[in-house]
Amino acid sequence: MKNLNLNILVTGGTGFLGSYIASELESMGFENIYLLSRSKPDTLKFNHISCDLSKASDVKEVFSAHQFDVVFHTAAKAGVWGREEDFISINFEGTKNLLASSKEYGVKQFIYTSTPSVVFDRDSIINGNEDLPYPESFLTFYAKSKALAEKEVLKANQLGFQTAALRPHLIWGNGDNHIVPRIIERYRNNKVRQIGNGENLVDVIHVKNAAHAHILVFKKMIEDANYGGRAYFIGQLKPVNLWSFIKSILELKFKKVKLRKIPAGLAYMIGTVSEKIYNFFSLKGEPMMTRFVSLQLSKSHYFSHQRAIDDFGYKEVISTEEGLKELKSFVDSL
Repeated sequence: MKNLNLNILVTGGTGFLGSYIASELESMGFENIYLLSRSKPDTLKFNHISCDLSKASDVKEVFSAHQFDVVFHTAAKAGVWGREEDFISINFEGTKNLLASSKEYGVKQFIYTSTPSVVFDRDSIINGNEDLPYPESFLTFYAKSKALAEKEVLKANQLGFQTAALRPHLIWGNGDNHIVPRIIERYRNNKVRQIGNGENLVDVIHVKNAAHAHILVFKKMIEDANYGGRAYFIGQLKPVNLWSFIKSILELKFKKVKLRKIPAGLAYMIGTVSEKIYNFFSLKGEPMMTRFVSLQLSKSHYFSHQRAIDDFGYKEVISTEEGLKELKSFVDSL
């Protein structure tokens, strides 16, 4: 790229995906990279900004002190359980605050990390595309808050302020602080159960591919001032059999992996009852099973990536097989 003097902000930049985006930007020659998060890690080679995105005044103060040209917004409160107001304040209000300050202080490109959960209802999705509607109701406050935020991002697109939303599905790879460690820990404690018949296909995406897709959208925006305002599903070249993929990860750590099975209908019923108990008694923590988790683990949900291929040349930079080989050293450390 010609102009390497751009000031780039990566929200959630100290997190899993954000750190990979920052590293790829650095490898391209960008020097003015700022990572925003609530707290600063002990060691960090990039500029860091501490900020609570849910507070509009704090966000405005950051943007008034720094002249950002580009924003990669990866920060979010993730999870399948929790208070609605927490998800809304961070994921929805936080995104609105970022959009408002970005437009006010001259940001030109705004790339948002969304999720396929914004279109997941209760049925399997087979090779779905971006024409899928948002559901009338959501099974998690996370999905609801991300859908509300995504709508704001896409609506904000205009000449001079380009926006796009990427929907990576089940991001994994070295440094993962959620999916892989959780699978390993739950299996170690005999808490992993196969939900359903084990034949469901799902999209997953290696973190290197997810980060690269964000960079490709950024490049497209720089090249074409009229481009923006669209959402994209991104994933590995092909969907994986979910339970075979989970076993492949477990086999990097354990010998003779065996999983007990639970019928999908029973898991959904357990999730329904668990949610009611947790809500009624205001219990802390997270239910072992929820309706959303039971469906995510038993239904197929994978998507066409053709729009991303056509619009900005999306492709894998690392295959699923290569990613699993690379993951071995990381899993050994868990």
